[in-house]
Amino acid sequence: MSFSAYFSNKPGGDSIFSVEAPKIKFGRGSLGEVGDDAKALGMSRVAVYTDPRVAQQEPIAKVVESLKSNRLEVEVYDQVAVEPTDISFKQGSLFASEGKFDGFVSVGGGSVMDTCKASNLYSCYPTDFLDYVNAPIGRAVPVPGKLKPHIACPTTFGTASECTGIAIFDLLEMEAKTGIVSPMIRADLGVLDPSVLSSLPPLVRAANGFDVFSHACESITARPYTHRPAPESSQKRPLSQGANPYSDLACLEAINLIGTHIVQAVNDPLEESYDALMFAGMLAGIGFGNAGCHLPHGMSYAVAGLVKDYSPEGWPTDHNMVPHGISVIVNSPAVFRKTGPACAERHWKAAAAMGADLTDTKVEDGGDILAEQILGMMRETGIPNGLSGVGYSIDDLDALTDRSYAQKRLIDNGPMPISREDLKELFSDAMNYW
Repeated sequence: MSFSAYFSNKPGGDSIFSVEAPKIKFGRGSLGEVGDDAKALGMSRVAVYTDPRVAQQEPIAKVVESLKSNRLEVEVYDQVAVEPTDISFKQGSLFASEGKFDGFVSVGGGSVMDTCKASNLYSCYPTDFLDYVNAPIGRAVPVPGKLKPHIACPTTFGTASECTGIAIFDLLEMEAKTGIVSPMIRADLGVLDPSVLSSLPPLVRAANGFDVFSHACESITARPYTHRPAPESSQKRPLSQGANPYSDLACLEAINLIGTHIVQAVNDPLEESYDALMFAGMLAGIGFGNAGCHLPHGMSYAVAGLVKDYSPEGWPTDHNMVPHGISVIVNSPAVFRKTGPACAERHWKAAAAMGADLTDTKVEDGGDILAEQILGMMRETGIPNGLSGVGYSIDDLDALTDRSYAQKRLIDNGPMPISREDLKELFSDAMNYW
């Protein structure tokens, strides 16, 4: 059965894709039901994870009140690091181990949700830290079994960590991002309340929105699942299967919602803008949770890990950082120009969904059209001008390339083979756009 020519069979390729669907609750006021949800999952002593900034905001108060009103014992861990590291993952895991909790609730962005996933994992199944980390950086040991229940409550909309079995962190000794990938670490429930987005600063909304877009666009332009080698057994089929009919549906609609709403949501937001963006983030999370991302995300880990002196408005100022959504989107236009010829129609459709005028255009130019549409929207929403806008120069090309080339899980999920020299050229092309 073939849903499109893109999923043509390849000798030795897989003929099966699986669907990992997260359990999601969506709607204004849903944070007030977290106590009911936690009780239903059997929690009695709950660890609530958040970061120092969110700890002072209304969403955490709503969640804690809901938990306590259901007579649940609550301890708040508010020391999650924004853009977490191996050190902060270990600190969160120590809190989880010592607290003897029977359930977890995370309230915050991707950093909070990912830290909570890792803390749950390492407190349930202690081992050497690198055992569960993705190969080749770590040993990619399978998670031994089920974790304690976890409810993820995002206060942003970009990472979609509430939808995925992925936890990302900076490995400080390598100055690069990596992560843990397993369906076993996915939250048992994601609670999405769009009202939380009204407190986000404009650049944070922009970065989140472009992260959603890139999740979705990378998923539909990933290599088809039928071109990934068939696994030795059904239990070894990866979460990042490549583009497939299920992820396509979710991701194209996510791109359409971002293209329709992101500029308004950043510059003059309406309530419906927040609902649309959070729903888009959920759809993209479902999509890339099954298809996987590729080059823009693989490159982003080095951009974030090698940060020099960039300190964006709207994020904590106690350390320099390139926030995840920005570290991704500064690479995306260069990547989609490169990958366009490998699946031109998919890039062309993504450009249309993002709002590009395709009158008198050619499908084979899809990658270039998509790149131009992204660049126009980046400028309208205040995103930095490529890698130079976040502090890099051509002197950094080798360092960026070396650290990204280790992200083989992501690079190999792209629609075409990419050599080290190709990767260096992509970083060069992403240095300046206008």
